[in-house]
Amino acid sequence: MSGVLQRVQWWIQDYLYAAGRQVRSAASRTGPEDFLSGTARPVVVIPGIYEDWRFMLPLVRRLHKAGHPVHVLALLHRNRLPVPRAADAIAGYIRDRDLSDAMIVAHSKGGLIGKFVMMQLDPDRRITGMVAVCSPFSGSRYASFMLLPSLRAFSPRNAVTLQLSREERVNERITSVYGLFDPHIPEGSALPGARNIRLDTAGHFRILAHEDTIRTVLDITAAPGPALAVRPREAGG
Repeated sequence: MSGVLQRVQWWIQDYLYAAGRQVRSAASRTGPEDFLSGTARPVVVIPGIYEDWRFMLPLVRRLHKAGHPVHVLALLHRNRLPVPRAADAIAGYIRDRDLSDAMIVAHSKGGLIGKFVMMQLDPDRRITGMVAVCSPFSGSRYASFMLLPSLRAFSPRNAVTLQLSREERVNERITSVYGLFDPHIPEGSALPGARNIRLDTAGHFRILAHEDTIRTVLDITAAPGPALAVRPREAGG
């Protein structure tokens, strides 16, 4: 299969997965309280834009099954708030729940929110680290063509995006996970100074349910001490 046809196939598969996941998310009656039990490191899940927390339910269930109390923030709704406001809500939740040694697991925009929290809103170092899947840390050139301000905010020229990309002091506590091709982020999700893991899969959405993604997230969240002290299994990278 040619490179172009392969990318078209990945693109179609990605949108079919996203559409199906959105339908299942809307129909789910699972509640945030269902995942709060567990004795392992607490996990705070931050979905991407226009995703409620149930969009990441396959990953949430696996984290909880592994013993992690998983905090899924219904207060974000479909995550349309600007990054600084969403970050403030996340930081407030972490303080109010008195979480410590917490790991953030994020998708897409969620990675920007998580990094903002780590940079500016975590003076007590309650967050040990973050695993971000397909996050536009350097923005996406496609954002400039979007009609909605919430999507144009991902432009590489956006002030918050520039601030996040220039600030590297927390990058060493971040693992960025991505595939061979992301139809939404032509710039890619590699983050300077972070642990960057490229998996042998593709897409922006369906990568969340890929077994290599789930295993990588589980490895990092379970690592003792600093989140990046133990090298996770890497597939295709």
